[in-house]
Amino acid sequence: MFTRRTFLETAAASAASPLLEQQVLAQQGGAPKRIAIVTTIYRYLSHAQHMGDRFLIGYPFNGAWHKPNVQVVSLYVDQKPEGDLSQERAKEFGFKVYPTIAETLRAGGSKLAVDAVLIIGEHGEYPRNEKGQILYPRFEFFEQCAKVFAEDGRTVPVYNDKHLSYSFEKARKMVDTAHSMKFPMLAGSSLPVTWRLPELELPMNCDIADALMVGCGGSDPMDYHALEAMQCMLERRRGGETGVKSVQLIEGDAVWKAGDEGRWSKELLVSALSRSDSPMGLTVQDGRTQDMVASGEIRRITPHPAAYFIRYRDGLNATLLMVEGAVKDYMFAARLKNAKEPVSTQFFLSPVPNVTYSACLVNKIESMFMTGVAPYPVERTLLVSGMLESCLTSKAQGNQSLDTPHLDVRYQAPKASQYCRT
Repeated sequence: MFTRRTFLETAAASAASPLLEQQVLAQQGGAPKRIAIVTTIYRYLSHAQHMGDRFLIGYPFNGAWHKPNVQVVSLYVDQKPEGDLSQERAKEFGFKVYPTIAETLRAGGSKLAVDAVLIIGEHGEYPRNEKGQILYPRFEFFEQCAKVFAEDGRTVPVYNDKHLSYSFEKARKMVDTAHSMKFPMLAGSSLPVTWRLPELELPMNCDIADALMVGCGGSDPMDYHALEAMQCMLERRRGGETGVKSVQLIEGDAVWKAGDEGRWSKELLVSALSRSDSPMGLTVQDGRTQDMVASGEIRRITPHPAAYFIRYRDGLNATLLMVEGAVKDYMFAARLKNAKEPVSTQFFLSPVPNVTYSACLVNKIESMFMTGVAPYPVERTLLVSGMLESCLTSKAQGNQSLDTPHLDVRYQAPKASQYCRT
């Protein structure tokens, strides 16, 4: 349950977050934190490889090479497809791959033997449900970890990669368990903490009149990235986050009709697209610059547009436009009340294989592992997990508008936005 006590605990943790990096640096000289990794797969360019390798080897941060003061001591891998790196990494770095999650957390012994757990339920061969969601076993991984905590009488910080679960009910159980057992929990993706071009931090307690996010890729999971990037901006509005009242997902020509009718702002779309470094269509054909909105080019080169309408409980309306084929970036634009011009930014994604933006996220995970304080509330990820599930339910039910009384998720954003600046 989301009680007043839960809300106040989250707010207090968020208020402390600007000090986390300094606290991490202060603890670098102590004994290494022992980490268990629980993942679906561990192969080249998987999330486990991106994150696990950074804890094993280090990563660039603030213009220097940073080696976390941690020791990966155990690994659980649910699937081992061609290209599996788990045994190779175990041999190189001196840890063991265990057959069960319980053995992984106990490092082969009889009691919990790690100081933190990294859950990465992303990639691998898993079924999809009727909504198109990949049924990654994040909830099941988490439940097995919590069972070890309960049996052994000790808890440690847990990070869960990306959305908590395809099911809001399962996601809510995960957060409730963390609160009831009193262990720090962090979740989510890299977009909220990557660099922003240009740097944009909405003022705390600002009044937002309208907001629009632009994303690319397919569903699920790329729409999750876009929704969470949008949420990390909107949560700073006056009154804090109070939840979502209703959602609707529409597709195809209905998306452009909704724009013509003013349901989403063409001005904000132009502002967001102005931040893109990857406009497609005529730009890649002959290098010309273009106003894709005024010319109609965005309609021509976006074969399957989708609009996600989010109506918040406090009255704010926001829109996510997924325009695969038009751009390869993620951009945000908003109009603040009484402001003459919109504000906008790009959430910068550096190229593979290094994907340096992943280091920004790993730094936040490391901060929680070192300090026991999450740098931003897990409720953000909980809310976005529910937003996405409800939007996909809208799609499955003929693109209907759906009331979402269950998305009564309240939290306060951290004072500092937590994104990389150097």
